[in-house]
Amino acid sequence: MKMFPNTVAGVIEALETSFGKNIYADKVVDRLLKRNKKWGSRDRAFVAEHTYEIVRNWRLLWWILDMEPELKRKTLWKLVGVYFLWREVELPDWPKFDSIRDFDIKSRLKELPEDTGITESFPAWMNELMTEELGEAWPEIAHALNEEARVYLRINHIKSNERDVLDALAEAGIQANPVPNQPGALYIEGRPRLNRIEAFQDGWFEVQDAGSQSIAPYVGAEPGMKVIDACSGAGGKALHLADLMKGQGEIICMDIEERKLYELEKRAERAGVDFISTHPITDRKFTQRYYEWADRLLLDVPCSGTGVIKRDPDTKWKLQPEHLERTIEIQEDILDRYTDMLKPGGEVIYATCSILKSENENQVQKFLENRSGFELVEDKRVNPSSYSDGFYMARIRKL
Repeated sequence: MKMFPNTVAGVIEALETSFGKNIYADKVVDRLLKRNKKWGSRDRAFVAEHTYEIVRNWRLLWWILDMEPELKRKTLWKLVGVYFLWREVELPDWPKFDSIRDFDIKSRLKELPEDTGITESFPAWMNELMTEELGEAWPEIAHALNEEARVYLRINHIKSNERDVLDALAEAGIQANPVPNQPGALYIEGRPRLNRIEAFQDGWFEVQDAGSQSIAPYVGAEPGMKVIDACSGAGGKALHLADLMKGQGEIICMDIEERKLYELEKRAERAGVDFISTHPITDRKFTQRYYEWADRLLLDVPCSGTGVIKRDPDTKWKLQPEHLERTIEIQEDILDRYTDMLKPGGEVIYATCSILKSENENQVQKFLENRSGFELVEDKRVNPSSYSDGFYMARIRKL
């Protein structure tokens, strides 16, 4: 690995800004790359990769350095030096690495405690909570959350098929492979710029995590049904539902952020989907308009995002206990009020990209205890793995 002072300085600037101003690293890196237009593709990849990896292993690296985190430039150079030593990369002969060059990292690592919070680099409060809620499963889950996230695609069968998409990607120099036991899902090597590919522009495929692709089939929506995706965001799952419903029925997408619904409308047009309509949530009366309207109601509720930490490692350091408490309150409110839109005999699918029982099983149990006229049909928890983020789904029927 060849290093250059300007790109290592870029990594340090990104860390300083992200942790100092509490801005997510992806936004910091994006701004940094836009500002340094002379950097080539390798320079950009270097800054992005090593910024994210240091963020991912932030607590462990400070433990190795035997210091409390601080954001002085001189100390951050030490931290970055320790990071490269930990990665078994020889440090260049630069004066800024002189203070760390002879650091005995092998001896230090021999002292590493059996503490998942340190070895897998999670804040103490989160490690304690995960241990309490997940028990013996937590260390393995924590390790999986530190794997680098792959890029997954979902084939849009309204416009294409697996063979044509694979051929189109191959022509663009992109190697893609089917995801085992998940029809319509592909994973690709590296992080190519997919929006430049004609097949993407023509709506042949969407970028969507393999785990997320499991949710739409779980909804069980059939052609001709009325479906509400009440926390739709930019509509990745709604577009998948449209594919599965074979263009027949009605899908209404709702969200409190109107800009996301606008993005959904553009994506739907590209995907060849013409039976999705959008409804911005501007007040608390919207459930009356759709009272007992839906055969299926998808509630992919706001959550902690702890199941997608491999994709967004900043969640480790940006999420705080008070944020989690407020999120749980929002989930309770959504599950309680939005289910009025469901027909008798219809089913609500409650879903999160969280691995916490307090956001998943506990929420469903609380809802069933407080609301008569509903029954749990089944639920499913998927822990993070090489092919998936972590997520939870529960199917609840209205009697």
